[in-house]
Amino acid sequence: MVSSGLAEADRPKQSSLPLGRHKAICPVQMDEFREIEWRLSDAPVPYAEARAFMEQRAAAIRDGGARECVWLLEHPPLFTAGTSADPAELSNPLGLPVHDAGRGGRYTYHGPGQRVGYLMLDLDKRGRDVRRFVHALEGWVIAALAELGVTAHRAPDRIGIWVGDGPAEAKIAALGLRVKRWVTLHGFSINVAPDLSHFEGIVPCGIAEFGVTSLAAVGHESGFAGVDAALRKTFLRFLNDLGETDKVS
Repeated sequence: MVSSGLAEADRPKQSSLPLGRHKAICPVQMDEFREIEWRLSDAPVPYAEARAFMEQRAAAIRDGGARECVWLLEHPPLFTAGTSADPAELSNPLGLPVHDAGRGGRYTYHGPGQRVGYLMLDLDKRGRDVRRFVHALEGWVIAALAELGVTAHRAPDRIGIWVGDGPAEAKIAALGLRVKRWVTLHGFSINVAPDLSHFEGIVPCGIAEFGVTSLAAVGHESGFAGVDAALRKTFLRFLNDLGETDKVS
């Protein structure tokens, strides 16, 4: 995902989705985790299916009919366009599918080897502070990468999570968010071992001056299992950061 920008759309119709290939991860036995469903998809999920599920689940959360949810998955190769997408930033020489994302931001790439995390969380009970949510989410990704031995950081005036410095600085993870009736949709993507050449079909996040990288490219062969474990280990810290009463500066 490309941006922490937000977009609002009309509430969608409810739909029934084929969820047979998805499995729920047994939550860690801690009060903070127990009421949040973790889902893991071990086969690439079509983008339209994922977006429809998020919309349906977010509406159900708002109406009190479903638990909050964290969904870890990957997509087949595709581009998504946010509400600020500039057609001049899409070249797409491979002719990959391009999907309207319904979120803020510009163009992004998703594909095999990239861990995508979609969050459907109720900010109405976690504090109606979108800025704090974005900051906490960035911190969660940075903390998870640190568990893998990767030092990552925010960059002033630049979207995403970055590694390296100087000419070697590159984006390793991205955020793209939407908040609808105070329930979050979309989330983050971490480049584990995707085909980085696919990013050449867009200007990622509209930032042409810096490249993208992956855990594999910087010498960390953690794989999805390692990334997922690190995300789970640092999730409580994310929830604690989300619940902080002080405003993000």
